[in-house]
Amino acid sequence: MVSVVAGGPVGLLIIGAIAVLFRSLRLVTEVRTDGLYVRFAPLHRSFRRVPWEAIDSVESVTYRPLREYGGWGIRWRPATIAFNVSGSRGVYVTRSDDRDLLVGSLRPDELATAIRHGMHEAEE
Repeated sequence: MVSVVAGGPVGLLIIGAIAVLFRSLRLVTEVRTDGLYVRFAPLHRSFRRVPWEAIDSVESVTYRPLREYGGWGIRWRPATIAFNVSGSRGVYVTRSDDRDLLVGSLRPDELATAIRHGMHEAEE
């Protein structure tokens, strides 16, 4: 007799649900007039806001997700939270409250430029 993964149809349903969840994960990053907004859908219902006054600097970076952050997704390490879906490029945001942020991006140079522009506009 051959058993099905995880004990039958329920196991297959759970595996299917997890696969659908992983396929639906999206990192949404928006640069708005009042700050940087990050949302990891569908895990976050609302955006996480970083106001311009909380940002000290921003830099386009290449990083090693597995070695530096333990993989992809929402990752924490001392004084830094990382939001990344795939790839190894992103924007590192140094914050004045010592809670830095790494945001993965397929176009990190453009994102860093947009953030700097938003910071500059907020100063005026």
